[in-house]
Amino acid sequence: MRTGAAAGHPGYFHAAVEYDSDDDLLEVTVPFLLDGVANGEPSIVAFGERTAGLVRAALPAGSGVEFLAGGDMYARPSAAIRAYRKLLERHVAAGAGQIRIIGEMPVSAFGNTWDWWARYESAINHAYDDFPLWSMCAYDSRITPGEVLADVARTHPRYAVGGGRHVDSPGYVEPRLYLSENRPPVPDPLQDGPPTVSLTGPTPAEARRAVHAADRGRLPAAHVDDLVVAVSETVTNASRYGRPPVHLRVWAGDDRIVVTVTDAGPGPKNPFAGLLPTTEAATGGRGLWITHQACDHVAAWTGVEGWTIRLVAGNPVIPRD
Repeated sequence: MRTGAAAGHPGYFHAAVEYDSDDDLLEVTVPFLLDGVANGEPSIVAFGERTAGLVRAALPAGSGVEFLAGGDMYARPSAAIRAYRKLLERHVAAGAGQIRIIGEMPVSAFGNTWDWWARYESAINHAYDDFPLWSMCAYDSRITPGEVLADVARTHPRYAVGGGRHVDSPGYVEPRLYLSENRPPVPDPLQDGPPTVSLTGPTPAEARRAVHAADRGRLPAAHVDDLVVAVSETVTNASRYGRPPVHLRVWAGDDRIVVTVTDAGPGPKNPFAGLLPTTEAATGGRGLWITHQACDHVAAWTGVEGWTIRLVAGNPVIPRD
């Protein structure tokens, strides 16, 4: 049975918490969790070390609240969706009528990789809608950039405020519309220079050799191997489902390898492609899912050459000036 603000709501009840002090965060978080425990609902925290410590200190001993390693949950968007779905399935199988979760992104997500986390925040409105989930995503306005908060308003149907109340987000956009928007990523400085390798019409085998050729031996071999698989899948998809010509470009840096694959087509029709598992082999959906699992950052957009997907292995975070 659903309780609290989510009472009577079918599926996923998704809210943001935008706060500007620790007290404001606790004012929302502590009652949310304790009410869940009192109602026999799994009540879960997925915060970083500092904010998790605040919540632990504010809860009574033996509260029954479960704490996850927040940083571990948010390694990659597709992996986070997979992990949370497994968690939700486990609780539903155990008889939970509602599950409460409050979590936060690591601060590193707010830089040049925010584009795929914004897509995550939108996609989960669909990805978790078959579960009795009530979750809150906490954003500290003291450290969260304005452009990130603007996306929070567009990807969360509502905001949680003090006193257990929720207000609708006037900027909310349905996931299919939001995910269909063209969102070119922040340019990687490596791309300011000529690519280490540039090929037109490569075969998957040629694409794999190109990545290996660009590798300087500074990344863990497993990361390079994952990128090789992702690039091979991407070139295969572009050749089968895109439009020629297909261009492969590879840039190698000290801490990362950046690869773009471009074809002249419009890109996949499914806006959730890559973020959610699929059986759509005929549209390249499984290849995109593999790619999002294997790479440290994935971005896709439409430009003058057609549809481009950019894959990064290694450290995708570009320090701010």
